[in-house]
Amino acid sequence: MESSVAVETAKHALLVFGYVWVVGIFCGILANKLKIPDVAIFLLVGMGMGPSQLNLVDIPMDSALNQGILIFGSCYILYDGGASLRLKVLKEVWLTITVISTLGLLITAGITAVAAYFILGVPFIVALLLGATIGSTDPATLIPVFRTVPIKDRVAQTVMSESAFNDAMGAILTFTLLGIAMGTGSFDLGQTLYALVKESFLGILTGAVVGVVTAFLIAHRRIGFLAEYSSVVSLLAVVGSYMLADALHSSGFMAVFVLGIVLGNKDALGLEMKHDEAEKMEHYVLTTAMIWRMFIFILLGAQVDFALMNTYLVGGVVVVTIFMLVARPATVFACAKLDKRANWSQNEMLFMCWTRETGVIPGALAGMLVGMKAPGAPIIASITFIAILMTILIQATTTAWVGKKLGLLVEKG
Repeated sequence: MESSVAVETAKHALLVFGYVWVVGIFCGILANKLKIPDVAIFLLVGMGMGPSQLNLVDIPMDSALNQGILIFGSCYILYDGGASLRLKVLKEVWLTITVISTLGLLITAGITAVAAYFILGVPFIVALLLGATIGSTDPATLIPVFRTVPIKDRVAQTVMSESAFNDAMGAILTFTLLGIAMGTGSFDLGQTLYALVKESFLGILTGAVVGVVTAFLIAHRRIGFLAEYSSVVSLLAVVGSYMLADALHSSGFMAVFVLGIVLGNKDALGLEMKHDEAEKMEHYVLTTAMIWRMFIFILLGAQVDFALMNTYLVGGVVVVTIFMLVARPATVFACAKLDKRANWSQNEMLFMCWTRETGVIPGALAGMLVGMKAPGAPIIASITFIAILMTILIQATTTAWVGKKLGLLVEKG
């Protein structure tokens, strides 16, 4: 009996995967025709496929399968994004990335918390938890957007790098505040900063070490004996760097992003793959990343709880509007102005103000808070879904238009 239940469960999972693949392919074609980021279409269609609508996709938010898809899918998209960055550009804007990923997240979370406190009438600790949960930007959304929208290099790479690096800060801040809210901890600025530096440093170190080893194995003239298996090796490297970083209690997402940067810039180590092998690996990564985007955003859309979201809809929309139009601009202008070397123009900063989608990582944090029965978890989850819907459907779909208006679009090479 148990085996038959297991077989039926497996069949059901395969059926759901089939739905996602078939629908995802047509969504990708439609997004290409409409010239908008495919993540927005995936999210909308996922909402229609969820349990509250067509009931074609019903993978619970707290299931091991869902968490596995979200974690590995986010890792792979981060790796893909890291590989597209260039060290030459990052050297010019590293200070902006550092400040906006740390101090910037605190500014965003603080302004959002104040708005939630007055508009929603929740206890201030719950408002702070909400601000911390939705404060980090989402690499799983932003990286695909910049794959299709050709924005000036240093602007795109700054926003993508911020989204990869600030997830550690968002998680640390969220769980620090959770400890206070549940009476199991207290806020210690020194300890919080130490935890952030430690997690960030170990994550960067892990990704760099795994990246260098992987680069030598697939691209060195003499010891690169795995060149023909570069796609499989890179897949293993993504899993390995995340798991190793997690074992060291550091940021796994940061590790896979740095892994991508190292492999994408392996020429700086004097390593170069044969043209056909490099082309094969690039095609594999792009195709695989697209498949993970389908799963992540269709699942995310399918898990939207309309009843819960409607309960706090009006207040939530107001809070998220302040989050988008007040908190983000205040964050960008306060942080980017500190980097005199980068000499950001007004238009570049305005573009960064508009580009800060909320997605998988805030959604996962909200799901964890619900599972842990944190104070105010239902309202936090509700506002988080509103933020995901508003930022992806409004900001992601207008990225190209805003970039064009601000004169930041470049010709595809």
